Amino acid sequence: MADLSLLWLCLTALLAGAINAIAGGGTLLTFPALIAALTPIRGAAFAAVLANATSTAALVPGSMASAWGYRQKIDQARRWLVLLIGPSLVGGTIGSLLVTRLPAQYFAVLVPWLILLAASLLLADSLIPRRKPHGDESSTHRPGAIVGLVVFQFLVSVYGGYFGAGIGILMLSSLALMGIGDINRMNAVKTVLTACINGTSVVVFMIDKKIEWSYALPMALCAIIGGYVGARAALRVHPRRVRWLVIAIGFGLAAFFFYRQWTAA
Repeated sequence: MADLSLLWLCLTALLAGAINAIAGGGTLLTFPALIAALTPIRGAAFAAVLANATSTAALVPGSMASAWGYRQKIDQARRWLVLLIGPSLVGGTIGSLLVTRLPAQYFAVLVPWLILLAASLLLADSLIPRRKPHGDESSTHRPGAIVGLVVFQFLVSVYGGYFGAGIGILMLSSLALMGIGDINRMNAVKTVLTACINGTSVVVFMIDKKIEWSYALPMALCAIIGGYVGARAALRVHPRRVRWLVIAIGFGLAAFFFYRQWTAA
């Protein structure tokens, strides 16, 4: 049974790595799978915290592999990465520190609404024709819009450090509104920022000894494969098709969280 459980965890990590490379949401696969595996041996009260930390540790290498898969697009978005890495690191650290201090329901109430809003913004951005800017894109953004993007990224990073399911769709929506490029360039930025957010969380979780390494390490290897394959596959598909897939995943994530809140109530 233990071998079958580990096999199932590795399969979920493989799929989660691929999903995170495209839009995010892979945590929805690994988190419940880890809870199911850890509850019998750690108890229900402690399993959720361990599952959260272990899932984060397992998926960070997959985000790094995805970033490598998008490496050509990353070069085109270097300006945005320089702007957003700082708030991502700070927000991710704060969010991970809150894991052991605040109950999950504080964020859980807002999660489906945030994801639904993000998917709706992406949908609107896809349906409304956008005028292509002329010249250097740096001249097309007002300072207020850039400040708003930085603040939004910080808030997303706090949530990402705390739990993180759906942060990909939230980041993609804000990047789309800024018009930084096609979906593949946005995915490149998103994967690097996700690695920053979750990387700081892993450091905190390691210090607090909240990671089940016997599960995290083999899952991480599978997430690396899934993340790289997912990124390369996304680059081979027309960007507009990838964008519609991202929108579908976003609405699916929102529906999942709304359903979970409804059943809990």
